[in-house]
Amino acid sequence: MLQGWNARRFVPGSLRSRVVLIASGFLLSVSPVAWAASDPAPGPIVITGADRRPATSLDGEWAAIVDPYFSGLFSFHHEEKANGWFLNQKAKPGDTGPTEYDFSTAPKLKVPGDWNTQRESLFFYEGPIWYERDFTYQAKGDSRVYLHVGAANYHSYFWVNGKKVCEHEGGYTAFNCDVTAELQAGANFVVAAVDNTRHEDNVPTLETDWWNYGGLHRSVSLIEVPDAFIDQYDVHLKRGEGSTIEGWVHVRDSQPGTKVEVEIPELAAKAEGVTGEDGKAAFSVQVSGLSRWSPESPKLYKVEVRAGQDSVDDLIGFRTIETRGTEILLNGKPVFLRGVSIHAEAPYRTGRANTEKDAETLLGWAKELGCNFVRLAHYPHDETMLRAADRMGLMVWSENPVYWALEFDNPKVLVKAEQQLDEEINTYRNHASIVLWSMANETPNTPARTAFIETEASRARALDPTRLITAALLVRAQGHTKIVDDKLGEALDVIGTNEYIGWYEQHPETADVTDWRIAYQKPLIMSEFGGGAKAGLHGGENDRWTEEYQANIYRHQLGMLNRIPQLRGMSPWCLMDFRSPNRPLTGIQDYFNRKGLISDQGVKKQAFFILQKAYKDRTVGKAE
Repeated sequence: MLQGWNARRFVPGSLRSRVVLIASGFLLSVSPVAWAASDPAPGPIVITGADRRPATSLDGEWAAIVDPYFSGLFSFHHEEKANGWFLNQKAKPGDTGPTEYDFSTAPKLKVPGDWNTQRESLFFYEGPIWYERDFTYQAKGDSRVYLHVGAANYHSYFWVNGKKVCEHEGGYTAFNCDVTAELQAGANFVVAAVDNTRHEDNVPTLETDWWNYGGLHRSVSLIEVPDAFIDQYDVHLKRGEGSTIEGWVHVRDSQPGTKVEVEIPELAAKAEGVTGEDGKAAFSVQVSGLSRWSPESPKLYKVEVRAGQDSVDDLIGFRTIETRGTEILLNGKPVFLRGVSIHAEAPYRTGRANTEKDAETLLGWAKELGCNFVRLAHYPHDETMLRAADRMGLMVWSENPVYWALEFDNPKVLVKAEQQLDEEINTYRNHASIVLWSMANETPNTPARTAFIETEASRARALDPTRLITAALLVRAQGHTKIVDDKLGEALDVIGTNEYIGWYEQHPETADVTDWRIAYQKPLIMSEFGGGAKAGLHGGENDRWTEEYQANIYRHQLGMLNRIPQLRGMSPWCLMDFRSPNRPLTGIQDYFNRKGLISDQGVKKQAFFILQKAYKDRTVGKAE
């Protein structure tokens, strides 16, 4: 989110401060440390539709030990310990040396959940925390078992019964660790070390405008699959047609020639294929009587995917999304995206949103607002949000966390961004609600940045050619003219742009005399605009932080937006107030970004009703 730009956001990483003072009293160095794995372990994999498979939940209370120096894994000289905490050792009678940790007596943290909102002492904490949970398990023969982690922020390590099973970087994407060899019949334990320390070469990097919630903040489970199993699949409606469903299925560790079937019982449609040397089988099937997914009719079909001894049942909607000139076409017809931006902040309790109730509350508010579209910013949200959007008929902008000034000239950072993009797309590709993959938000217009995100966009198109590519760009001004000519626009299907007339610049009335010049004949989404207000604070329409001032911004913005000929959507910032360490103003912000149309406690502000009326009366937007 744009907030009074200053030079430090674009200073090269080597010149930035390398020490962060944490308010809870910990002083943490953020200079890079080579924290290698304690044991070699296979990397995690992506499993499409993992949430559709039978699972043994590991959610609940986990033992948790705060470890700001990461002494459970490393010695004083950052050498790996042979007797690290992942062994879950207990002191025994007669031991001559001390055992300085004990998960059996440690306090608990709830999983899924961020640690920041569970203990007051952890509110500002950044660093490693160790988690441990005991469980019993009886695995079937001739099968594999994967530890499925919905997300762990940011760098995480996992051991089962003292053996390392995987390591993962990235705080917002799901991953799966093969634990077959480590499990034993009966009693088992899993240990995770999760470190949310910010580093310059992370994605996102050191500074963001949302809370750095740490921990196992999405669900954890065990899923069981055959030795050769369906790890990824893509089922979609072919563009330009209303009767062809096509896609592919990948069967991990299959023999070439393995038969694959895709069946849609309600349409009496069945397709078959066989895997090649790469384990992938393509398919195509003609259907009749298909009801296309749309906000007005969010029809979902049961889709059965089978290969060998494995099968997955999913719920998938079929629609097409494409552009024609400056129009966005849903199912071949022009559509205006009446939207709002949403952070994954839990209503009422705050902290990380991660439950079906969270999703239904947030998206229910969006529907009440009159939305047919939501921008899920600034990172991939939990799959519960996408399942709910599928059911409720809300189109989605899903975003990779390339935010502000990454080290765009660092090849290692590009690898990290691509990894997270791969995990996002390969996990979420079958959600009809997703119409836009966003590559980035508010990045500096430099050659290194442009090359970085162009590479991302090419990768996204290779992974999924059925959706549109966008990014939220910065705007430059020339008098009262806003100019959108960022070179990155050439690589996008839809231009997103953010502006804050009336909040970070000028006055609300300035929008009345502001014109826009767009360098690209492409659809434009005003991906952010708005201003802050504390719910219940009232005054004149020129008194900042009041509901009246925020409402005044929206009144003037709506008139200006209607004068942009190629405007095809909008997602003002934002639906609900959310926590941010950049917002300490006592009595007003109190570490919340107050630009929400609704407070974190569900109180609707005046601007909510102004936008609601514009959306429901269709007085904004010209594409429908």
